[in-house]
Amino acid sequence: MARVLLAEDDAGIREPLARALRREGYEVDEVGDGADAARLGAESEYALLVLDIGLPSLNGLDVCRAVRRDDPNVPILLLTAQDGELATVAGLDAGADDYVTKPFRLAELLARVRAQVRRSAPAVLQAGDVRIDPAARRAWVGDHELDLTPKEFDLLVLLVHNSGNVVVRERIMEEVWDENWFGSTKTLDMHVSALRRKLGDEAAAPRRITTVRGVGLRFEG
Repeated sequence: MARVLLAEDDAGIREPLARALRREGYEVDEVGDGADAARLGAESEYALLVLDIGLPSLNGLDVCRAVRRDDPNVPILLLTAQDGELATVAGLDAGADDYVTKPFRLAELLARVRAQVRRSAPAVLQAGDVRIDPAARRAWVGDHELDLTPKEFDLLVLLVHNSGNVVVRERIMEEVWDENWFGSTKTLDMHVSALRRKLGDEAAAPRRITTVRGVGLRFEG
């Protein structure tokens, strides 16, 4: 499970955002103070830091700079009520990877989070005997390399990356197909069936990709 640090002093923004991130399957540490964010960012390993610029005691830009001195690679997403080129440049100069201006659409912010977490993922993903090299777009079961279509590969990456956690159908359709997808989800069922066959799963009793009825799919690592 990917771990995210969320630093936002406005509880009206922080608490619902933290709930949304947890629904997406992330482990979330919440703080409302910049000094706490800097301390946790230096002491702990995170897949992503989400930092409000207007934090008390130490603003988000200073937290970003402090964390960057210890970890130049952790993705950092800034939240700000400021708009315009100057604020954007200041955030990027401080070492941020992405930038979202308030008020933001939750779906857009979650998409930015997913993109940054994917960037911080290990070069090779593995769950049980299934191994994936996302950069090379190759996947194996044991020593057997799988022959996957592009959508089957993307679906497998998403499920293995979230191994052990349920990935809801809506998220799968957004990430593997298109965030504006309005068609039937039967195409997902067809791809899941094909992927199960290639993984050696029995249709009646799949042991790798299981269905959580009414919710989504879970990869059993």
